[in-house]
Amino acid sequence: MTAYRSVTEAQQCILSHLPMMGSEAVVLHDSLGRVLACDVDANRNHPPYDVSAMDGYAVRFADIEAATAAAPVRLTVVDDIRAGAMPKIKVMQGKAARIMTGAPVPAGADTVIRVEDTNGDGDHVAILLPPKQGVNIRPLGENLRNGEVVLSKGTEITPGVLAILAMVKQKEVAVFARPRVAILSTGDELESMDEPVDENKIPDANSHALYAQCKSLGITPTLLGIAHDNPIELCAKLAEGLKYDVLLASGGVSVGHHDFMRPMLDALGITMHFWRVAMRPGHPLAFGTSKDGTAVFGLPGNPVASMVCFEQFVAPACRSMMGHEQLFRRTIPARLGHDMKDRAGRAHFVRVTLSRDEHGYTATSTGAQGSGVLLSMAMADGFMLIPVESEGIKAGDQVTVQLLQGTDFQEKAFYI
Repeated sequence: MTAYRSVTEAQQCILSHLPMMGSEAVVLHDSLGRVLACDVDANRNHPPYDVSAMDGYAVRFADIEAATAAAPVRLTVVDDIRAGAMPKIKVMQGKAARIMTGAPVPAGADTVIRVEDTNGDGDHVAILLPPKQGVNIRPLGENLRNGEVVLSKGTEITPGVLAILAMVKQKEVAVFARPRVAILSTGDELESMDEPVDENKIPDANSHALYAQCKSLGITPTLLGIAHDNPIELCAKLAEGLKYDVLLASGGVSVGHHDFMRPMLDALGITMHFWRVAMRPGHPLAFGTSKDGTAVFGLPGNPVASMVCFEQFVAPACRSMMGHEQLFRRTIPARLGHDMKDRAGRAHFVRVTLSRDEHGYTATSTGAQGSGVLLSMAMADGFMLIPVESEGIKAGDQVTVQLLQGTDFQEKAFYI
């Protein structure tokens, strides 16, 4: 129990002990970012018949295959078909129907000539250029086939997916529920937002940082406030947190004389799966589960360490519970902009800013990397990952950077 887990081992352990959330129905416009809890079938063919992909003329290919600009084929226009209207007349030899984009192709026609390749004069049209037979027609069911699965369980609802849900008229959508998350800060040294400034105390930034990180996942957590270093008060606050699906308790997970977290979790019957992770910052990370399935994270008291641990362990856990398949933040390759010494033995998550030129990204440290230097998080575009065995990296070496929320965007438009 006292051995350090690697970051990967800790992540795997956490994910193996998590329950999947149940499903709930939400209205369509509230479903963005959620994950489908069941397959979605098409309720109709779309398009419901062959439709024109262009404004132009519906014709028989056999009538116009020899057309050229020098020797156009002249046809009689027998119908004018708008989108939303049905054809009135079958297209026979020597005939054509004027047709709009999205309008049904009339019987007899097998090709649509775009209007740019014609010369119309009301009752007649001259075809100047023959395309391939069958072009500019979208066939029945090209987009959706009635009764077929169009979206699978586990699909994340993006704007494009939401558009498909609207197309199959899903006013309500079955999605995986979001976990109920409680946040608790611990320690006599902490000062709440509502207390007057006390120079001998530290403002509780952890609760609010964790709140924001949860919100970035689409979760609105509950703040339980601050528990002082008193076993009875801490036990009561922890017991309140165990009524939720996930409990995030920061501080008190070390082994100091007044760190009561461990004995209180034992007293509440929490099965602890590990207490330490070989990482910097954030090695005093604990994880356990209650008999009722609450996932309990004992996070470090230093705010940077707490936030780093959230990104590496809590965010993937919550996303897994909500049915997501992509659990971890995106990583990109970059070059280190300066030499950086390190100590082997723990994976190091260095806060960096990113710049970009024609050669790719360059990562630069945000400065002091102490676990209490919160500005290092405020300025960071991502975490540069230094492996456990590394004792330093040279300027120009390639590194991996894990992007933080809001940085997965290009700074300039990319034009082809």
